[in-house]
Amino acid sequence: MRALFPSIALALAVGLSAGSAAAAGANATKDEATAMVKKGVAFIRSSGKDAGYAEITNKAGKFTDRDLYLVVYGLDGVVRAHGANEKMVGKNLIELKDVDGKAFVKERVDLAQSQGTFWQDYKFTNPVTKKIEPKQMYCEKVDDTVVCGGIYK
Repeated sequence: MRALFPSIALALAVGLSAGSAAAAGANATKDEATAMVKKGVAFIRSSGKDAGYAEITNKAGKFTDRDLYLVVYGLDGVVRAHGANEKMVGKNLIELKDVDGKAFVKERVDLAQSQGTFWQDYKFTNPVTKKIEPKQMYCEKVDDTVVCGGIYK
């Protein structure tokens, strides 16, 4: 029995490390986030806001991939679409702050108005791990909204 224990322990260790490596590779990249936002912007422009926001909010739709999803905020801070939490749609989150006290929605709206296209850093709950993690969000202003998709670091 003792001779089997090291083999079992080794097999478990290899299996666990392989699982961790697979999980680490499952995160979206900056290029994927940028491409997803551009795809979402094009979809909104071609299909209209109602259809675009509905598709972005659909968790099983084309704008959700692993930990990458899109959100759309009005420049007033009201959520128009949210790929990870449809309960946020219609809520004004302009005063929402991350765990460090950063008013990231207000900052996002301000950056959209001043720059149009930008990357933003803050902390947010990862829908896959359910943990608060550093996040980088790529955003593009579209009319009176900002369309964003981000990566967890």
